[in-house]
Amino acid sequence: MLETASVDAISTIRLLMAISAAYPTQRLIQLFLDNDRYHHAKLIKEWLAQPGCRILLHFIPTYCPHLNPIERPWGEMHKTVTHNRCHARFADFNDALLTFLCKDVPKNWRTLCDKVTDNSRVITLKDFRVMA
Repeated sequence: MLETASVDAISTIRLLMAISAAYPTQRLIQLFLDNDRYHHAKLIKEWLAQPGCRILLHFIPTYCPHLNPIERPWGEMHKTVTHNRCHARFADFNDALLTFLCKDVPKNWRTLCDKVTDNSRVITLKDFRVMA
């Protein structure tokens, strides 16, 4: 696992290097990313242009969170950890988050898997919040 103090072009390059090292026999590694600014940084483009680079980036369309699979588990996490809750300390928020990821997800996986995978899903109005 890579840890970083901030997510930027440099940390993204470190991640791409780790992915490349993890799959040494793959001729081409294709990654799908959202359109965060640092994903399009000049440093990343230069790193990808190096001879022998086996990584090809694809970007999902802008403003299409439904195409970004990580948004689904994050949505479930927000329902459990942050919606209508105030954590007095960061440590409390951290504990709630780790409890969700390490205990709630495995315990409730049969229910959650249909919400966080590409299987057919029923979307209802209660799944949405109106921000005004």
